[in-house]
Amino acid sequence: MRGDGDVQMRKLHVDISRSADPEHRNAKNALLTADTPHPAARAGSFSDSGHAQSRFPCSKLKLDNLFLQWLSLPESQKLVLGLLEEARNGRAISGPAVERAGSSPLSPSSANALFANANTPPLSPHKCKAPHSPVSPSRRSGSLPLHKQARGAAAIPRFYFPGGRPVPEEVLAAAAARVDALLAVYSGGLTIPGMKQLVKEVCELPCVLAYPLFYKLITPGETTVSHGAVRTWLAQRQITQAEPVVRMYEILRKEECQWVAQADLKSMLAGILLSHPGLEFLQETPEFQDRYAETVIFRIFYHLDRSGMGRLTLRDLKRGDLLAALRQLDEEEDVNKVLRYFSYEHFYVIYCKWWELDSDHDFLVSKNDLLRYGNHSLTYRIVERIFTQAARPFVSKVEGKMGYEDFVWFILSEEDKTNDVSLEYWFRCLDLDCDGCLRANEMLYFYEEQLHRMECLSQEPVLFEDVLCQMHDMLAPAREGVFTLRDLKKHRSLAGTLFNILFNLNKFIAFETRDPFLVRQEREDAGLSDWDRFARAEYVRLALEEEGDAEDGDTKILDEPWDSHSLEAPF
Repeated sequence: MRGDGDVQMRKLHVDISRSADPEHRNAKNALLTADTPHPAARAGSFSDSGHAQSRFPCSKLKLDNLFLQWLSLPESQKLVLGLLEEARNGRAISGPAVERAGSSPLSPSSANALFANANTPPLSPHKCKAPHSPVSPSRRSGSLPLHKQARGAAAIPRFYFPGGRPVPEEVLAAAAARVDALLAVYSGGLTIPGMKQLVKEVCELPCVLAYPLFYKLITPGETTVSHGAVRTWLAQRQITQAEPVVRMYEILRKEECQWVAQADLKSMLAGILLSHPGLEFLQETPEFQDRYAETVIFRIFYHLDRSGMGRLTLRDLKRGDLLAALRQLDEEEDVNKVLRYFSYEHFYVIYCKWWELDSDHDFLVSKNDLLRYGNHSLTYRIVERIFTQAARPFVSKVEGKMGYEDFVWFILSEEDKTNDVSLEYWFRCLDLDCDGCLRANEMLYFYEEQLHRMECLSQEPVLFEDVLCQMHDMLAPAREGVFTLRDLKKHRSLAGTLFNILFNLNKFIAFETRDPFLVRQEREDAGLSDWDRFARAEYVRLALEEEGDAEDGDTKILDEPWDSHSLEAPF
């Protein structure tokens, strides 16, 4: 093996010396300076790549000449022979130590690229940066080196925290100290007062959430919640690190569910009825307490359950205002000032309207019963669509009957046509072919009955063409003559007018004869919704009727208890 290596080295010396022969070099130079390729170039005398030579003969010969010149240098011969010796002995090939200012035949960049790691294959061309990339001058001038870009990217602060923003250590330590101090006071376990203190001081939530948390952590058969149950729940759910809405969500939901159902809110409503000073008068009528709790739960799900599945997810609670309403309820002694969900006056209006329609008091409303709503203001065709469950599937399982929950959805949508839920409710009723568009033929189907009713009442009828033109000017739909749900939501304050014109005669006439001063007053009172205004006016009317009945001695009070199927009119 040693002899073979020497022979190869001597042969390399001979080849190199031959390449440095002046006559051979002059012949190649003559070819490079010629205008046309030499026949020897076509024959491949100076290159092994016939295809590349046939395409670029002069450039290829120039490269061969430069390579032979480099190979004839003593430094190059020493380098090549050293590499051959290392390869023959089986050692790893390493590049030479090259200084940037030295006179090595290899440039620093080429030496590092060739001999940085002999075991690593060269990069593919598409991974290398092109020398002339088509980048605009503005981007090229403002670009930064890769290492500077990496440092700049690492300096960007984190902005997404799926589990909530991290809490400082001192805040966690203070919360743990409050827990220890609270549990030391209630050494025998936490009762309802202790749980209220835990919810308010540690969880920083309204006290009414203490009731569902108490029944969530208590062991069956016990009267107090143990310290271990409290500490385990706080640690497993990371309550002290979570945001307030997440804490409320963890209190309300069942352990095996990732949502809050209607039944999960019953213990919270029971605590509100038991502890709130504005509802003390209901403690003597437990049946009325049940109706109030049901109505509040239905109103919460009406506004927050956007999926219609009867479930409130964490996302629904974050988008809603239930926590803000609970905080207001916790601070306000007058429950009627909490207009969102918990107002007793609002419940009273809803239940009185239900009681007026439920003539046989079977806690179900038929199609004919609903036609009497609002002094027969609704058309037969829209009521027919409601009972076909086009707007929302009925919770009631009785064929052709509407339950109390279904009625709550109806009355909230009817009296406030500006929120998303009501707009979707009535849009589904009017969209006969379910294509997501209201066209002239569909609107005419409902308006024909309005025309007939106006003629029967000796009212001057308004032609459908005039109505359609007016609605088009008011709502400005994206497509002429076609109204989509998006068009209505863009002009939600005017969308209710379209619905009233098509199927509510009393509100249509009121719109045609509206008082501009009253409209201006309503606009100035922007804090109230259409439902709030309706409930306030209706409650005053009902209260006046009750006072008139009391003066006439017509009020009837039953001593027998109420039940869900034989309830008397409230008050």
